[in-house]
Amino acid sequence: MKKLISKGGLALALAMMLIGYSCKENFLEIPATGQLDEAQLSTKKGIEGVLVSVYGQLNGRANRMASASNWVWGSIRGGDANKGTDPGDFSDINPIQRFEYQTTQGVILDKWKGNYEGVARANLVIKLLGMAQADVTEDDKKRIGGEARFLRSHYYFELKRGFNNVPFVDETKDYGTGIESVPNTVEIWPLIEADMKYAYENLPETQGAAGRANKWAAAAYLAKIYMYQKKFTEAKALYDLIIANGKTTNGKKYGLVPKFQDAFKAANDNNSESVFAIQAAANTGSVNNANPEFDLNWPYNVGPNGPGNCCSFFQPSFELGNSFRTDASGLPYLDGSYNTAGKELKTDMGLKSSDAFTPDAGPVDPRLDHSIGRRGLPFLDWIDHPGNDWIRNQPNAGPYTPKKYAYYKSDVGSLQDNSSWTPGYTAINVNIIRYADVLLMAAEAEIEVGSLEKAREYVNIVRTRAANPESFVKRKDGKVAANYVINTYKAPFASKDAARTAVRFERKLELSGEGHRFFDLVRWEIADSAINAYLTYEGKKLSGALGGTKFTGKKNEFLPVPQEQIDLLGKDVLVQNPGY
Repeated sequence: MKKLISKGGLALALAMMLIGYSCKENFLEIPATGQLDEAQLSTKKGIEGVLVSVYGQLNGRANRMASASNWVWGSIRGGDANKGTDPGDFSDINPIQRFEYQTTQGVILDKWKGNYEGVARANLVIKLLGMAQADVTEDDKKRIGGEARFLRSHYYFELKRGFNNVPFVDETKDYGTGIESVPNTVEIWPLIEADMKYAYENLPETQGAAGRANKWAAAAYLAKIYMYQKKFTEAKALYDLIIANGKTTNGKKYGLVPKFQDAFKAANDNNSESVFAIQAAANTGSVNNANPEFDLNWPYNVGPNGPGNCCSFFQPSFELGNSFRTDASGLPYLDGSYNTAGKELKTDMGLKSSDAFTPDAGPVDPRLDHSIGRRGLPFLDWIDHPGNDWIRNQPNAGPYTPKKYAYYKSDVGSLQDNSSWTPGYTAINVNIIRYADVLLMAAEAEIEVGSLEKAREYVNIVRTRAANPESFVKRKDGKVAANYVINTYKAPFASKDAARTAVRFERKLELSGEGHRFFDLVRWEIADSAINAYLTYEGKKLSGALGGTKFTGKKNEFLPVPQEQIDLLGKDVLVQNPGY
């Protein structure tokens, strides 16, 4: 399987950081040993190497909370999961899940700095293209410029929906002095949009290496940017094109893989459902090429009978588990009654692994057991989840284990890397956009400016795949592991509001744990009510972690501008967000 990011590319990324932040004083312009200058980097090989470093920042490795996986910023804040583990372990996340953000928090600064590092690297590529040597053709310039602007648009998209008010620093600004005058009071959506439009208009339909952005990835991302601005007509036009003609990097037509779980298997990376993903590779000689996203998010101290050995972070919420309850017809409880007595999912909360327990026998959506590890059900090809023995601190975080991005026992030593402190590094790509996301966003656009029937069609495509019995979790004897009951929407949606409710809930089920939920709630303008309802329910289950907390509307939708950055540039340049 072809991968984009290499050891050489990541090493070069470190050199780029030195160049990107070099000073201007003449007496400091003596070339450092082992450092490349702009003349060397302006060849095709040099520019391509710098471009690889821009991709290399997608996982935010040096700033772990900057990653596009958004497991903290999108999933924990959105109610998909709790921080998990012990209260004192990585305690900087505690105020995030409690919506008690502090302007001096390291994880918030990580999100800011990590994405601006990506911006800096993209800017260097664009700058180098302006001084490119003769071996860089015009076609090269279009493609490389398209990729650099695609990635710069991505990093600014992350910053915009994370912090709202952020400065837009482009390739014309000098990193020694120029950025000091760039304010965060200018609306940057048009600039984010312009970069992605450039990418869409200049990138080829297919690429020579897996992981590189192509025209169709840019189209999908541009449509997403439109959705965040409520430009539904423009988004629908692009979705129509993507669904009819869109192709993966290697030329496969987009489509859902037959089995839901196969969208998250390392052996199936860069499949027909992968629109744009962070690339990962294991056992290359450097763990830096593996997926570092979830090295903390594994069952706790399980030894040879389960994946990982640390540290029980990112434990799915009670509320998310309940959401997979279905009625007798196989449809979800869109009225929210899944959290009421008699419908709540039965768990082993409060029980030791040695205590007797019978798993829930009621009807559930089969995606439940591909998304959440729960006691008594097979955990991939390992063993049946034993419950409390795999949980570090059940009273703090609940009874569930994350499952979507877990590696299989059959992956050990091949698609899983044992060369670091934990076996939790894998070759599993992290999807930033996958085709199910595209279909459900297209359904949203259809509701607003198109056809409710077309929206129902798109939702039913997603649900039909989920209903494939070949994908149901099965025990070793071949029997289905739980009472899986799922169906499509047979009747037309009664109204726009009914359609919105169905599509939004489908996104919750289909994309759980993938970093989307919080951002969806904010763009739908329902974060205040939805998150406070979640906190009220979950806080009764996990009083120590979430009890007494509250989401504050018009404030907690966005993170505060890091105080360190305001101190560096001045209050006249960076204005703090409301409420902080």
